[in-house]
Amino acid sequence: MERMRSYLQLVATGPELSKSLNQEQAEDALSLILEKAVDPVRSAIFLIALRMKRETDAENAGALKALCRSVDSVISEQDDVLAISDPFNGFVRGLTALPFLPAVIASCGLPAYCHGVEKAGPKYGITPHRVLKMAGKVVNDDVKQGASSLSKLGWCYLDQSQYLAELHDLIPLRDQMVKRTCLSTLEVVLKPIAGKERTHLLTGFVHKAYPPVYAALAKQAGFDSAAVVRGVEGGCIPSLSQLSRYFGFTDDQEMNLHKLTPSEIAIHQDKRMIPITLEEEAILAEANFETSQELDSIVERNVAVGLDALSNKDGAMRDSLIYGAAIALNHTGFSGSISKGADMARKAIASGEALNRFQGN
Repeated sequence: MERMRSYLQLVATGPELSKSLNQEQAEDALSLILEKAVDPVRSAIFLIALRMKRETDAENAGALKALCRSVDSVISEQDDVLAISDPFNGFVRGLTALPFLPAVIASCGLPAYCHGVEKAGPKYGITPHRVLKMAGKVVNDDVKQGASSLSKLGWCYLDQSQYLAELHDLIPLRDQMVKRTCLSTLEVVLKPIAGKERTHLLTGFVHKAYPPVYAALAKQAGFDSAAVVRGVEGGCIPSLSQLSRYFGFTDDQEMNLHKLTPSEIAIHQDKRMIPITLEEEAILAEANFETSQELDSIVERNVAVGLDALSNKDGAMRDSLIYGAAIALNHTGFSGSISKGADMARKAIASGEALNRFQGN
């Protein structure tokens, strides 16, 4: 494929001589990769070369356009919908609250879904797919079925294998590349289900350069608002024990900084996130593409701790759900303030409504 050869000659010639692609070239290159029109070796070289020279805004925009064109998407019956995306490679330093968060937010009046994959590098950690599957939930609904669940229960999970199979098929290749590529950034801003009136994004970041990148990509993907949180492990829930922040935009306005203080919503934890044991930490540190079964005991405990939290058992999991829901409800205008959002989440959990929705009642 001569087109990909020409793109590689531009982006893969070293730190001083590499040149950037324009948006149309980047879109074409990723389209060729998704269509399997080029050899996997060239696909890997292209993605790594982009990362080594650092992707430009135009390259990210072109690649996202190629992905959006291939997404199987629907418009929900709900006026407002929140899409939640933690890094698709999962958690390795603590348990994850994300699988239970959409049900809590839905109980407060805002339909919400999360999306992801079963396993991905470089961390190969605990993912919502694994937790929800262990909890007996369906993890392979197509987007129409997901939208139906969103209408009935107010929440759902969507797997990338169902709404963008071409990207999901690249997971083994991405495993071989070891390091993250632009795909790790772009996949969290995809929008398989949109609201009838407004669609919101809740995601996280680690490095300070990323909020404006996510803001631009979220606007391009068609989100009406986005909250990009400085969360633990790059997720959407901040530290439970330290000051944090999130950047948000609504209605095409500029992105603004919002400070977060857990004590202001009566969260007082001495750990940043939901803790794991030293033994679990060691297992997760050694996780790879082939060892998913070895995480089953940890995932099973993640389910148990999550169900305890939805049953109103005090602890870091319950506080994580309250914190994440408070940010989402405030940002989207459903609560008026973070403290009121936290109150709404506490009531939804204490009443049993969040657990009922998670259980499908």
